[in-house]
Amino acid sequence: MGQSALLLIDLQEEMNNRIAAGRSVVYPDFSAQVADLTTAFRAKSLPVLHVLHHEESAPDIPFRRDQPGGQPMACAEPHEGEAVFWKPGSSGFIGTGLEQHLRDHNITDLVVAGGVAAFCVASTVRQAANLGFRVTVAEDALIAFPLPDRDGTDIAPEVALQVTLATLAADFARVATTADVIAAL
Repeated sequence: MGQSALLLIDLQEEMNNRIAAGRSVVYPDFSAQVADLTTAFRAKSLPVLHVLHHEESAPDIPFRRDQPGGQPMACAEPHEGEAVFWKPGSSGFIGTGLEQHLRDHNITDLVVAGGVAAFCVASTVRQAANLGFRVTVAEDALIAFPLPDRDGTDIAPEVALQVTLATLAADFARVATTADVIAAL
């Protein structure tokens, strides 16, 4: 029997910087939900894994690990012994060793939180499901920003999130609230 792990995606200070600069989000209290999830997983001695965005080839990318924006948010600060993976692109599985880590530790179920829902979260969740992992997305622990549509106008973040979650729920993941995830641990 495999075990569950919490997978936190791109919870870095640059996300807070973008929110502070006026970018609207669906769940302004997402960081409290992330903190609740990490506390619950750690209390049950379940793994908390961190996937962070990093782009070596572009010196002006604010998510780089050597930049202030690349540092983990307070709600997602890795504890000693927790695995941290730096990814070069959207999916947490590409170029990171995440899949091998999950298999080596008999992790079969993932609870996913983080940002941005329609981008890195969605690509990681899809790939996890395609690799045979069971995935639950904690919808209120996600960062969801407005999305530009093809003519350059913004799709409201609430609409973008609902479309993203509907697509993921159709074939790739179960969608639940943080409270439901914690109650099921």
